[in-house]
Parts: sequence; C-alpha cells; structure tokens
Amino acid sequence: MGTDFDQSTAKYVIRARIEIDGVVDKPDVVGAVFGQTEGLLGEDLDLRELQRTGRIGRIQIAIRTDGGSSTGEVVIPVSLDKTATAILAAALETVDRVGPCTAKVKLEKLEDIRGAKRRKVVSRAISILKGWEEDISPGTDEITSAVTKGKKVNVTKYGPDALPAGPDLTKSKDIIIVEGRADVINLIKCGITNTVAVEGTHVPKSIVELTKKRGKKVTAFLDGDRGGDLILRELMQVAKVDYIARAPEGREVEDLTRREITKALQAQIPADQALALVKDKRGSTGKKRTSARKPPRERREKPVREQRRPTRREPRQRSISVDSAYVEKIAEIRESFRALLFDKDKKVAVECGVAELAKTMEAQDEIPAVVFDGVVTQRLVDIADKKKTEVLIGAAVADIEHRPRRMTIATFDNVTQ
Repeated sequence: MGTDFDQSTAKYVIRARIEIDGVVDKPDVVGAVFGQTEGLLGEDLDLRELQRTGRIGRIQIAIRTDGGSSTGEVVIPVSLDKTATAILAAALETVDRVGPCTAKVKLEKLEDIRGAKRRKVVSRAISILKGWEEDISPGTDEITSAVTKGKKVNVTKYGPDALPAGPDLTKSKDIIIVEGRADVINLIKCGITNTVAVEGTHVPKSIVELTKKRGKKVTAFLDGDRGGDLILRELMQVAKVDYIARAPEGREVEDLTRREITKALQAQIPADQALALVKDKRGSTGKKRTSARKPPRERREKPVREQRRPTRREPRQRSISVDSAYVEKIAEIRESFRALLFDKDKKVAVECGVAELAKTMEAQDEIPAVVFDGVVTQRLVDIADKKKTEVLIGAAVADIEHRPRRMTIATFDNVTQ
C-alpha cells in the first residue's frame, strides 16, 4: 500500500497499521481518526487545528478489503517536535471503532524524513574535514555565521507591491493577513507559512483580489491596538474576510510567543462580530469623552437636569430575568469563545465554537435558547428568529434593527435569575 505526501515541510511521519472487522471506506477511517481524538488532547494538539495551521499534513489512508474485513495504513506527515509527535502517535492508537465496526490501530514506526539528509550532510562534512587545510581553520566563525543564516526561512514577496509573505501563501487554501513584515517572520518561526502583510493601514489591491479568490478562507490576525482596529475596518470595507484573530490588548503579533499565537488563532471569531466589537468600543469611548466634557456645563444648569439623565439611562441597565439554567452557564463559557444551544428542557443540546455558531444554528430544527461568548449581531438574531429561539444571550450586543417581540436578547452583565 502506497501513500504519497509532500515532504518539503514535514519533519516526521507517523505510520500506523489499522485492522477493521468489517468493510469500510477511506472517509470512514478519516472520520474515526478526527472524531475519536477530538478533545482527547489539549487545544495545542487538536488535529483539526494542527492541520488548519499547516503543522500536520493531509492524513493519508490506504485501505484494502478482503474476506469481509479491512486492513490498511494511516500516514500523517508532522512538522511538530518529537514530544508532540509521540503524543499524536499514541493518541492515534486509541481509535477502536470505524463506523459500526471494531478496529485496532498499531503504530508501525515514526520516520524522521530528514534523516537521509542528515546522513548525507555528515558524510560530506567528514569529507570536507579530511581535506581541510590548516590555513582555512581561522575562518570557522564565518562558516558558522553563514550556516546560521542559511537555516533561516526566507520571507517571499507577493504581488506587484512586493508584500512580505510566507513561502506557502499561494499554495494554501487558508490565508492569514497580518500587518507587517515582522509579523510574517514571527509566524514563520512558529511554523505558520501561509501569511501576507498589508504593510500599513491602506490595504493593497493585490490583497483585496487574493481574498476574493474562490475557495480561500481568509483570517486577519491583527495587533491588539488602535492600528489593528483601523486595518480591520478597512479590510471589512474592501476585502472578503471570514474570521478575525487579535493579539491581546496592547500587544503586537510580532512579539507573541508560539503559545500566544496558537491561542489567539484558536479564539478567532467571525469577521462581522469582530467589527461590531470595534464599533461598540468606539461608541463607548465617544460616550465617555462626551460625559467628561458635560459636567462643567451641568453644574451651571438646574439640579433637576442632573437627576433626569440617569433616569433616561436606567432602562438600558435594567436587569433582564431569565431562567437560572442559562445564567449558571455564563460563568463556564465567559472568555472561552464557546456557544451553548439548549433544548426545550433547558439542557445543553449542542456545544460549538463561536466561529461555527451561525452554521451550527442553521443546521438545527428548533433552538429554544442560545448562550454564547460573542457578539449578538443582526445576522444571528435573524437565524434565531427562524429557529423559534426565545432567549439569546451574548457577551455583548451590536446594533440590532429588527428585534423579534417574542425573543429575549441580553448580555452576560444584565441578566438575572
């Protein structure tokens, strides 16, 4: 059984033998591998996330059926370190069912596909050393420097604007847009090579055209400052962006560690929700500035006017009473970017990430209530209305033009039991 894969980016290859007590197809095995390892490992080693960020290649399956049973080989190219690779291999052996059939997975070997190159390097180095003349010896510092530079991944250029980009930008179906060259370099160091930089707050035409290519999934990974807000707003006006990931507030992508980058990308949210958050933040800032300027004038007005202003604001801050089953779940999902869909018995029926919430809701027949760590947008309200949702609770609420009368829309901070 043969399996082909691109060895240009992988460091190791996991090869395992699978035996299945029944007749199955390749998609059944792939589904079993993803399904039975999901949640088994930490977020950093989730198979779907690793594949999305290019740290593991496409899982190769070769299956042969004979006499009512199936045998085959599972091959996974990996660009992780040895420890993480060993953990993935061990997790693969936990797969014990494929569809309705029992299965057994046994690791055959872990290949270091760079081993042959290493052996060639060692052989050549020995040859060079044997013929090395004494007067060349003082130049070892220059050789070391050249080797150090040679192992660095070069940043490529994209489009007529020669934008800094990762080497796999044009090959990948997933695109990550960042702000500058330093961001591209930092992501490449972390194994993420499908990046391109806008190089300023003006979005180049070449990036706009790239995002609109068919089949491309576009994520913008921006700094957690005002500059990131400005780029986000322009991107949403001129380009097609699916998801937004942000560095922690006040931080820049170029300064993030590998773990921080992984966490930020896993916490990406739909672009329309991210834009709503930015608009909400601008609105809040404007209100604070206005209220900061008004007190001197109010001191010269009659005391009655000072008493009326809080009276008008009270309805916005008034607590909304909902069932305790929903309120109790808020603490569990706060700052987790998770969403919970409840059934008619007020029990969690479906759990998903905020990024998949709209798609997950559309797949349901009826959803009595939804509690999620994200922004309630008009799009989500419209979907919820079709699904006869009575309670919709989010971390924040954007500008909603159409509010169904029978639907309670609230935020984490203004609900009560």
